[in-house]
Amino acid sequence: MAEKKIKHTRKTETRRKAVSKVLREFNAGDLAVYPAHGVGRIEAIESRVINEQKQDFYIMKVLENSMVIMIPTGNVDSVGLRDVIDKNDVPKVYDIIKNRRDSGVDSQTWNRRYREYMEKIKTGSVYEVAEVFRDLYSLRLTKDLSFGERKLFDTAQGLLIKELSTAKNTDEATILSEIEILFNAQ
Repeated sequence: MAEKKIKHTRKTETRRKAVSKVLREFNAGDLAVYPAHGVGRIEAIESRVINEQKQDFYIMKVLENSMVIMIPTGNVDSVGLRDVIDKNDVPKVYDIIKNRRDSGVDSQTWNRRYREYMEKIKTGSVYEVAEVFRDLYSLRLTKDLSFGERKLFDTAQGLLIKELSTAKNTDEATILSEIEILFNAQ
């Protein structure tokens, strides 16, 4: 029994080492996206001693609100830190916004929708955030959103607009007008 546990541990260690070799590395000045907080700039890479162990951290400043986040460099994947999408991927996001979902979104209770949308936002995927934005934008055209849904809508819109404007290297007002055109074209 002990042998199996040792083998499992060795396999786990091997996987961790393999994963750590492919972790995305960021440099000071790089733009990155932190789930549910949005686009930020890596201000510095600092070493700190925590529990008597030296650990490296990315110091990231969120562009939207200047919040500073310390991210252990070895936890990039687990926290979902990622690059801003490429300019060539913006049309994919626009396609998600254009293709309305007909799955009875408005027949769900607001708290069920809220939980579902919050999970999507927490993934950090711009495509998931675009789905939340699209669904809530469409829903608000037919009924009043709850307070929580309005906050989620504002959050999704802010995350989406900031990342798309960063990807396209344009101002946020331009992105917002492009998105409104997508909804008006339907």
